Amino acid sequence: MKKDHQVTPLYTKLKQYAAAAPISFHVPGHKNGLIFPKRADRFFGSILPIDVTEITGMDDLHAPKEVIAEAESLAADYFGSMRSFFLIGGSTVGNLAMILAVCVTGDKIIVQRNCHKSIMNGLELANADPIFITPDYDEAVNRYTSPSPATLKQALEEHKDAKAVVLTYPDYFGRTYAIKEMIELAHTYQIPVLVDEAHGVHFSLGIHPFPHSALKFGADAVVHSAHKTLPAMTMTSYLHINSSFVAEEKVAHFLQILQSSSPSYPLMASLDIARSFLATLTSKSVSDVLTSVKQVRQVMASLNACVVLPISEKDDPLKITLSMKKGISSALVASLFEKNGVFPELVTHNQLLFIHGLAPFHRLSELKKAVTSINDELKIKTNHATIDMKELFSNKVHKLALTYPKMSQQTSVLTLLDNAKGKIAAEAVIPYPPGIPFILKGEEITETHIQMIKQLIKQGVTFQHCDINNGIKVYNKGEEDT
Repeated sequence: MKKDHQVTPLYTKLKQYAAAAPISFHVPGHKNGLIFPKRADRFFGSILPIDVTEITGMDDLHAPKEVIAEAESLAADYFGSMRSFFLIGGSTVGNLAMILAVCVTGDKIIVQRNCHKSIMNGLELANADPIFITPDYDEAVNRYTSPSPATLKQALEEHKDAKAVVLTYPDYFGRTYAIKEMIELAHTYQIPVLVDEAHGVHFSLGIHPFPHSALKFGADAVVHSAHKTLPAMTMTSYLHINSSFVAEEKVAHFLQILQSSSPSYPLMASLDIARSFLATLTSKSVSDVLTSVKQVRQVMASLNACVVLPISEKDDPLKITLSMKKGISSALVASLFEKNGVFPELVTHNQLLFIHGLAPFHRLSELKKAVTSINDELKIKTNHATIDMKELFSNKVHKLALTYPKMSQQTSVLTLLDNAKGKIAAEAVIPYPPGIPFILKGEEITETHIQMIKQLIKQGVTFQHCDINNGIKVYNKGEEDT
């Protein structure tokens, strides 16, 4: 029987609870919003009455049998999975759980090299033995995008004992690739494919011109960030299990370890609402969104400092990418946007990324004023050295220089970046966003790495979890560097 996706069982249950004005002798301490500083009530007041805990009738995220189970079942029905889990720890916790569910210490996992840091953290937690497949450089968009099926086939042939393949689809900029072919290839080796599809939850619309989801192509486990493009709160995601290759009970086990034992009901309710929103979005609404995207792109195209990259059949139309012209700093352009009250999603060494929402954009006149202001301020060009990223990945298939168990037995020292060539990184170097490691923990540092990091620093790119200006932590081989 076809399910009614207009309904939002968890959100509806919370509304009914709040309307009954119950007396709380349980956590949380704000007592349905009765105890809360007045100065913050304007923003928090309306949501606190539904910020409840696992009291009777509210079910339990880690053992759902009632209203949460119903909400997750609706998600599975819409997305077309065997089981869909609500995540309140972001796609990060989904990536961790699906990796831990398919491998144990020493198991080989074939991993797309330009993956999110949460994938790397999952590999480290599992003490896995990662086999990295490097992405190809796409001249059309001037950046690394995805590995080729040929690279994956090489890795599968060389490592037939691998336990899983982990792919990222689409990339942060919304560009897709031949993932169907790669899933089918891995399945011929009886190996499951785990997909970090954080930026593709709306692909499930199945409406042209949006690409198809990896779920449609037979991926065994897929993680979706609801909060990326759906009307859901930050930290909300879905994890879909789509075959018996990935044990549902193992995933559930690790999720209850990794996620809070007191999950946020407002976060879970927003997942319920987001599923209903996506499932009931009309073709007319989608058409209006695409018209709005075209209008925003036209405004962005009037920027003198950059070009708007065209959209192909490989691309998510919600992603608008500006590529800087020679001699123009992307960090400078981003700062000028922010000065004018416009905040991009991502700044790289040569590009800016803007994400259009799943509704028409209604502040076009303000955006036009911002672009005009930026053009005026950029009349004096600034010269910056260009960064050639094309030689970043020299080997299509490669491993870390040290295994995770060996890393745990090493001590580390801080060394100047100029002295780091040939040493093994004891920390990842991660420009953030997008959170994709530039240097992996356990990877040998090359001269190319060093020169590119210096250029990124000059461009004003921010690095997460390390103070790269003071040096980089490397594994100590018996003598400290100065």
